Amino acid sequence: MKRKILVTGGTGLVGKAIECVSREKGNPDDEYLFLSSKCCDLTNLEETRRLFTEFRPTHVIHLAAMVGGLFHNMNNNLEFLRKNMQINDNVLTLCHEFGVKKAVSCLSTCIFPDKTTYPIDETMVHNGPPHDSNYGYSYAKRLIDITNRAYYDQYGHIFTSVIPCNVFGPHDNFKPGVSHVIPGMIHRLHETIRTAHIPEEQKIFTVFGTGKPLRQFIYSLDLARLFLWTLDNYNSVEPLILSVDEEDEVTISQLAESIAEAFNFRGKIEYDTTKADGQFKKTASNKKLRSLLPDFKFTPFDEAIRTTVTWYKDNYDMARK
Repeated sequence: MKRKILVTGGTGLVGKAIECVSREKGNPDDEYLFLSSKCCDLTNLEETRRLFTEFRPTHVIHLAAMVGGLFHNMNNNLEFLRKNMQINDNVLTLCHEFGVKKAVSCLSTCIFPDKTTYPIDETMVHNGPPHDSNYGYSYAKRLIDITNRAYYDQYGHIFTSVIPCNVFGPHDNFKPGVSHVIPGMIHRLHETIRTAHIPEEQKIFTVFGTGKPLRQFIYSLDLARLFLWTLDNYNSVEPLILSVDEEDEVTISQLAESIAEAFNFRGKIEYDTTKADGQFKKTASNKKLRSLLPDFKFTPFDEAIRTTVTWYKDNYDMARK
């Protein structure tokens, strides 16, 4: 049966990765539409309805969201809440109206409670308030899970969600102020290296915060493969964490060193402790994923960082920065 798969947020980091992986799979029965925000304002219900009317999707991968890094979130919680609630409600409303067979929405580990035990798992999403720094984004994302459950209870729809850990890779947003930690650091070090009037051994790579927080990072191509596996094989409305293993967690300091090595940077790394660290850790368990897909191989972290840095340098003129 021919599937028509709409990917909202299709020109972003994860959308580009899914496009790449979908070409590798090469299923002739699948037709994809990778949607750009320039093509449709998903906060507008009628624009979104026109999109569904024209494409008539049978399946939806919902990636579109207003996103940003720590400091952008801290200063714009109301906007993150309102816009993401509008986007999510419009997309799922029209999935229902048009009889979409399956919708897979993208959440984030930042939705989990700030005060919790570790590792976090899928049963703990609603156990307490999220971290104060990004509560607007977090609550909007949590409501996708609530909405999915309500559609299943009332209509039997398989609208589900996945919860990736921190994603990075080619086609990320490297723009200062809105980028997440890895693309932000890659851009900052690249600009430091490009400073011609300072000898490299005297250049300083500034890392925001203490470098002590712990994070799990997943390479975008790995996440894309897991997304398509979820679309094909996962038939529960319960969320599914898509994360690297717990032992793959790294400190921000280790991340900085990996990025510096990928650039072959021989200057000094310094930490700006006047900047906020954000949440200290949010270690996620992928036990449920491993029970379903035990043999999945994640790209080694340093290798994925090198690939991302190489892509950024090779595509500097067209990268989002």
